[in-house]
Amino acid sequence: MTASPNALCHDALGTPHPARAPGQGDDPALRIVSLVPSITELLVDLGLGDRLVGRTGFCVHPREFLQTVPKVGGTKGFDAEKIRALAPSHVIVNVDENRREEVEALAAFVPHIVVTHPLGPDDNPALYRLMGELFGRQEAAAALCADYAAARRELADTAAALPREAVLYLIWKKPWMSIGRDTYIARMLAAAGWDSLPDAVEPRYPEVALDLARQAGRILLPSEPYPFRDKDAQELAADPVTGGTPVLAVDGEMISWYGSRAIAGLRYLAALRRELVG
Repeated sequence: MTASPNALCHDALGTPHPARAPGQGDDPALRIVSLVPSITELLVDLGLGDRLVGRTGFCVHPREFLQTVPKVGGTKGFDAEKIRALAPSHVIVNVDENRREEVEALAAFVPHIVVTHPLGPDDNPALYRLMGELFGRQEAAAALCADYAAARRELADTAAALPREAVLYLIWKKPWMSIGRDTYIARMLAAAGWDSLPDAVEPRYPEVALDLARQAGRILLPSEPYPFRDKDAQELAADPVTGGTPVLAVDGEMISWYGSRAIAGLRYLAALRRELVG
């Protein structure tokens, strides 16, 4: 798996970037700022932690390693001057997580802005390969692709053995909000045999009425973006509007984070579905 001196790889917008041959990720001229928490974790898992010079405050995994990597603000409202001072060769961004106008302002001083936009779990292998080609970590990327394929087969086998179930996956409170079918989270749930409500593509993150839960087999309360707690689960379970629909707390990172965490996420969902019928 090699890259010629003139090889290019393309990001989610089709923008070409120079590829690196295996091993060239150790080049000290390679200075990466990641504005995407899940990709920050992916870069470390690809062996690029030493090339990571900046991250957001939401980039928290792996926690111990990232303590020494400077923060540049949030995924939105990040500090462009802090990024400028870090002199990055590459800034990694995401269509959904970063504001376009803020990212475009970085182009004045960042040589390579790499745009990502995974729309479902099966976009992860391409993401691994993109990062591997960009930064000379093709072998590590191939290993992640193999791990992903194994986890995906495990989840597919689990889902095939169980009846499909409608779920109401809540992401916010006051107002209550859920997910549309055209989201990474909905596609991750669908891979596990869970069909999210409402059954619509738009809006992507709709406000919902709690009586929608009556059409679901269960309500899923993730740990993020809204930090749902046991108290929320108890209140929903007791609310007559939900019609007694069971409420289940789930790990939001395992379901909504792409990158290397998606591999653990697939296995998490497979184990969860087996546990619920066991």
